[in-house]
Amino acid sequence: MNYFLIYTGYVLILSLLMGVSSWRLYKIMGYHPLISCIPFYNYYIIQKETQHPKWWVILAYLPVVGPIMLSVFHLYLMKKFGKEGLKDQILTVLLPFIYIGIVNYSKNKILQESPSDEDIFSENSTKKDSFAGSLTFAVVFATVIHVFVAQPFGIPTGSMENTMLVGDFLFVNKWSYGYRLPMRPLSIPFLQGTIMDTGKKGNPKDDPKSYIESVKLPYERIFQFQKPKRNELAVINYPRDSVHKAIDRMDPYVKRNVAVAGDIFEIRNGKFFINGKSEHTIGDQFLQHSFTVRTSAPMNISSLYKAYGYLPLNEVQTNSGFTYTFQGLTEKVASDLRKDDNIQSILQNSWPKDSAAVAYQLNADHSAYTKSIDTSQSIFPINKKWNPHWYGPVRIPKKNDIVTLNQESLPMYEWIIKEYEHNSLERKNGKIFINGKETTRYTIQQDYYMMIGDNRDASLDGRFFGFVPEENIIGKPILTWLSIQGLFKNDSSTYQAPLKIRWDRMFKLANTGETNKTSYWWVGVIILVVLFGWENIIRLIKKIRS
Repeated sequence: MNYFLIYTGYVLILSLLMGVSSWRLYKIMGYHPLISCIPFYNYYIIQKETQHPKWWVILAYLPVVGPIMLSVFHLYLMKKFGKEGLKDQILTVLLPFIYIGIVNYSKNKILQESPSDEDIFSENSTKKDSFAGSLTFAVVFATVIHVFVAQPFGIPTGSMENTMLVGDFLFVNKWSYGYRLPMRPLSIPFLQGTIMDTGKKGNPKDDPKSYIESVKLPYERIFQFQKPKRNELAVINYPRDSVHKAIDRMDPYVKRNVAVAGDIFEIRNGKFFINGKSEHTIGDQFLQHSFTVRTSAPMNISSLYKAYGYLPLNEVQTNSGFTYTFQGLTEKVASDLRKDDNIQSILQNSWPKDSAAVAYQLNADHSAYTKSIDTSQSIFPINKKWNPHWYGPVRIPKKNDIVTLNQESLPMYEWIIKEYEHNSLERKNGKIFINGKETTRYTIQQDYYMMIGDNRDASLDGRFFGFVPEENIIGKPILTWLSIQGLFKNDSSTYQAPLKIRWDRMFKLANTGETNKTSYWWVGVIILVVLFGWENIIRLIKKIRS
């Protein structure tokens, strides 16, 4: 409910600004000045007077889409009063209520009485205006789909190989687990977190953000008819993002939901167990593990890629031959390689039990360097002797669970209490204080999940960043609409993937569990026709009606 109250406040503020800056213009058009302050109706009048589609008003205050539509409405209003030059358009878009106010309070206001011949739906429209109208519609339509229906998402890393490949581009269904309402409504369409890499290369912390941080709304999910299930693929916002505070602007990751709230999760020698039972794999799930291969002669990499696709590996020449460390191989590929007479040995890499996977980083401290634990690359929680192959058992936190807090258990729940559920947490003299009160227990406020990549030894996932809160879940991947090999460079591999389009993966459904999938290429054709041929469709409908 807080979401809608705050959102209503934003709408009322915008309406008040519109009224203060344009009431005289409404009076000149023949309407009561107070109409300029009424949400939706004020822009309905603009559409009516300028003879543009009135249903566009529905989009006026929608998050992300709204700012685009308001700019369009403001441009129409200014054109109605003769302000249609390039300078006028730029000022109207960048300083809307200021420039409209200047026109509103100026003495020379020229009202264009006659309807514009350049309406984008008019038979007399020029090619220039027709193209502009088509482009505007395409941007608005694509933004609506992106924000409210399905978000496009690319896979830049190999954490889900061979289930999903680097260079796959997906559509994510935002309604899979209920629609999560936008939390940063004032943002640039189609951009996730930053605009471009302007600072230190690869460091997004000093890059300009694609949204206004101060205009924010709380987390709210509507129409949630189902919860995430075990073994489903899910797209999440990386929960430990240090760049963005806004949940919906954190980097998107695709992982497999291996355990849900309330499950007991454990890894024994690389094998997953949920509630004491070995994990179940489905048809389109291809598990991979890291292998070390030793050969007497160099491997034929091109033949290897031709047979199995791109396989990231590190090649080292030794006195006795060559050593290849593969980031991930399926059991089938590993079995096939064992049949090669040139291969001396092939072993799956593994961690020993009771060895903690802890990573360190060097920190510049004046003229010296100090070493500290890199928690983003270390096992979660940091105080356990766990690693990617030996983990748990651990219960995945569930809403209303009451957990015991002490010095041993606190690292497991500290991030939940402070970051995900927004409480103050302090340790004083061996005691724990939450929101200023000493306590030994805490009640979990939302469901959590364990998300892990299918490329088990080359995935930054829940074993390192911990439990994923429900509020960080975007939805389920539904369709691979494009797949390009070699688009993203793998810095840890000796060889790079050759650039090519993988036509066989395009327009196939994801998350179905089916081994052999059907291509729905005709969906792409329909989308292109709607985006760029809508004007001709409307004119054809008008012609048929007349």
